[in-house]
Amino acid sequence: MQPNFPVLEEFYRRGQVLGVNTNNFSFTLRPFDLPKSDFEKISKGNFENDFSLFLDKKNNYFSILPLRQTVTLNTKRTYGWGNGPMLPNVGVQTYTSMGFSLKYSILRVQFAPEFVYAQNRPFQGYSGEFPESVNRARFFYWSFGDYPERFGDKPVSFFWWGQSKITIQASFLEAGISTENIFWGPGQFSSLTFSNNARSFPHLTLRTIRPAKTFLGSFEVEIIVGRLEDSGYFPSQLPNLNQRLFNRFTGDYKYLNAITLTYQPKWIPGFYFGVSRTNQQYSEQQGDKFVDYFPIFEPFQKTVYGFDKDGEGRDQQVTFFGRWVIPKGKFEIYFEYGRRDHAYNWREAILNPEHARAYLAGFKKLWSTSKEGRFYQLRGEMLHQQQSVNRTIRYAGFGGGYTWHTHGQARGFSNYGEALGAGPGVGSNVQSLEISQISGLNKRGVLLERLVNHQDFFYRAFVRNSSKQPWVDYSIGLLWDQQWNHLILSAKAQYIHAFNYQWQSEQNSRPDFYQGKHIGAFFGQISLLYFLNRNGLDK
Repeated sequence: MQPNFPVLEEFYRRGQVLGVNTNNFSFTLRPFDLPKSDFEKISKGNFENDFSLFLDKKNNYFSILPLRQTVTLNTKRTYGWGNGPMLPNVGVQTYTSMGFSLKYSILRVQFAPEFVYAQNRPFQGYSGEFPESVNRARFFYWSFGDYPERFGDKPVSFFWWGQSKITIQASFLEAGISTENIFWGPGQFSSLTFSNNARSFPHLTLRTIRPAKTFLGSFEVEIIVGRLEDSGYFPSQLPNLNQRLFNRFTGDYKYLNAITLTYQPKWIPGFYFGVSRTNQQYSEQQGDKFVDYFPIFEPFQKTVYGFDKDGEGRDQQVTFFGRWVIPKGKFEIYFEYGRRDHAYNWREAILNPEHARAYLAGFKKLWSTSKEGRFYQLRGEMLHQQQSVNRTIRYAGFGGGYTWHTHGQARGFSNYGEALGAGPGVGSNVQSLEISQISGLNKRGVLLERLVNHQDFFYRAFVRNSSKQPWVDYSIGLLWDQQWNHLILSAKAQYIHAFNYQWQSEQNSRPDFYQGKHIGAFFGQISLLYFLNRNGLDK
């Protein structure tokens, strides 16, 4: 199951909450292989996971993957995340993907390239009409990350390997090379580590494709070695500030090593918990020892790890997560908590857990209706990346240090200018709530979101300026998913109203009567999945 097929993934995850699928996937390690029997149970025969042109008794097959076409539209400003290789963009943007999947004996080949085109129109971004201290605060996070507000000044298009891989599969294990998007953690909308927010990256992988059952319970694990690229773009649309304040890219790539492990105790059905760790470093600073290639096995404490390692430019993130599914209550709840800096020792880690942290939490609840197979769904998630009040003590003031997904030398935890994990923006907090009616793959719903943008920058730049208020986006969206035989449509129409957009004030604003600049904008998205083969999605 690819993490960039949200309709199918949400459908299968919902089936687990309803208690009608049999496999014990944690949904903290994606993608995973789709079990045919479970889809048949969930949909009562309306959805068949038989996408093969031919399938023999040894389970060898050749499949035509579904054609996927996504079109988005942003007016006035950028909005939205979790769109894979699609960029923050104003105007129209398109995504196209198609390919095939082959399995013969232990060999698995998947070819699913992606093509993206973005109009990339100019828009009112960061104005730069602030004192020098404010502009330097803005570029502090831009220089220690890689998150441009606009990707150049021309339309952007590129062709990429996308969701492709060549692997060897034996029993529950898979090993090989891949450019698939991966999603680690239990989140529905976001993740602290890896999500479907950025273009995928080439990586070697050793992973479980289904839970490995033991006498203690089930385990899911993945270890990867990958290569991340910088965007090469200036962060703002202000040439003068870019030239003067931005820390330029060197052209080097980042070496990435990461691991995730999820455990499901056999004594607590539906309960999962685990840990992920990532470590990245520019290749020019990398050594040639074993621990330089696999730093995920190094100690967490600086007293053991060493205080002299900061000069090597390594950046680590560690997250702990849990998920509990209660089918009898048609309910699930989950959390993920992360830290992005080595602790001094275990005592400091326990007594000061809020340092350099981020977290998310969410839930899903389903209610049956009077019609068989139809449900009401309520699901929500909150993501918090803003630094804690701990910064005022640790850094002697409100300025704080690096925030989640930033680093002094390794810069952003990103690929081609987009965050690999949380996509709403550096130091941003977001709350999402969806209310919908569900029937199979079909959905009608409303999405409510509140996004507080770049709070770490706000406190660094404006905490002593009473004439400025946080930039907050409130939005409401209409959701519509529909299946017609071989075709699945997923649509979203979202209105966003920004208060104090880009921290700008109206001309008549006064310190005793603040009036921020408020703007409205629209975000629309339509995704189509079409199954070309003879067996897929027959009703």
